[in-house]
Amino acid sequence: MEEKQNPLTKFYRQPAIYIKFPSGGKYYSEDIVTPSETGEHAVLPMTAKDDLAFKTPDSMMSGQSTVDVIKSCVPDIKDPWKLVNYDVDTVLIAIRIAGYGESMEVSTQVPVTNDAVSHSVNLPSMLEQIHNVDIKEEATLKNGMKIKVKPLTYKMMTETQLKTFEQQRKYLQVNSSTLKDEDKAKMFSESFKTLTELNSKLLLDNIETITLPSGDKVSDSAQISEFIENADAKLVQELEAALVKIRQQGSLKPMTAKSTEEQIKKGAPATYEVPITFDNANFFG
Repeated sequence: MEEKQNPLTKFYRQPAIYIKFPSGGKYYSEDIVTPSETGEHAVLPMTAKDDLAFKTPDSMMSGQSTVDVIKSCVPDIKDPWKLVNYDVDTVLIAIRIAGYGESMEVSTQVPVTNDAVSHSVNLPSMLEQIHNVDIKEEATLKNGMKIKVKPLTYKMMTETQLKTFEQQRKYLQVNSSTLKDEDKAKMFSESFKTLTELNSKLLLDNIETITLPSGDKVSDSAQISEFIENADAKLVQELEAALVKIRQQGSLKPMTAKSTEEQIKKGAPATYEVPITFDNANFFG
């Protein structure tokens, strides 16, 4: 018996935009992203179910809502948890465009005057800006060391953010508690230790190999971890700064906003930077 076609299929959502990954997709096997001949991937508007997913605080915090919506809106992405950090903003911007159009309002405060203002961001131009970035995977330190970077996945980034948030919340709870000072000091010390270990793990996860000035390469994670634990603080700080710079490739850059004449008279700078971030407060209209 021939199955009757649903007459409503012509009203199903259709691709609204096509994207290419800033990473070029080089980090993805077919079980993570379905390859395409052109390197482009279709992005569909969100469904009503997707929209509701972003209104569930627990799943938003865990990143599960974002993963579910990415799978729904970009069918070629089979495992969003394994998207690398270079590509995450591109995917989220494209979903925002597909669902809500090409502009997005960003709220901020003018420096000095603290006036609440809103700026309109052109998302396609942001996508173009990211697409033109030439992803670099290596940094050279002042001492001649060359660091080959291993990109972080969305899973790694989300877990780090969650653990950092947990420690910050713990700090606030302890600080406002009626515990004795010595008990507070002990808990603060434990929290600081956890954050330090978390930072070290992030560094380790982000390094693939270290090439010494002599040409020798070190890829053993235990040896790299030992190096991070025992190196001079200034060297580790330089390493962290280099990795952060590389990690931010593919991310949205702040937009430059202009103050009004009245705001400038009150002491505001003529121009100032406005960070562009995606969260459930501004992402969904």
